[in-house]
Amino acid sequence: MIGRLNHVAIAVPDLEAAMEQYRGALGAKVGAPQDEPDHGVTVVFIELPNTKIELLYPLGNDSPINGFLDKNPAGGIHHMCYEVEDISAARDQLLQSGARVLGSGEPKIGAHGKPVLFLHPKDFQGCLIELEQV
Repeated sequence: MIGRLNHVAIAVPDLEAAMEQYRGALGAKVGAPQDEPDHGVTVVFIELPNTKIELLYPLGNDSPINGFLDKNPAGGIHHMCYEVEDISAARDQLLQSGARVLGSGEPKIGAHGKPVLFLHPKDFQGCLIELEQV
């Protein structure tokens, strides 16, 4: 069902410092910050030859990233995103297998302008999984 790894998301306490670290120390191509109010985050994508890194920074006091950063003040890996061809079919198959879809179960539009869903980390070895339709 899952396709290629789309990105690894890293929650960061200082977005500018993280961007500069990837740009300067690692020589990566770093995109511009993009606010995603529906998800409560500001994102920055770092382009790699085989995937992307997504830097996540809280957008407002109600951001779900605030709780993560409270527990992990230095930041850390927040989730993995896999591509799927049909997000509704993937959701239905996962629900039948007993996996839990977070939120209403209906896809939202993600940072790439494509439908996304998140799967409960307790169902996937403690890792929050994002599925993105391609």
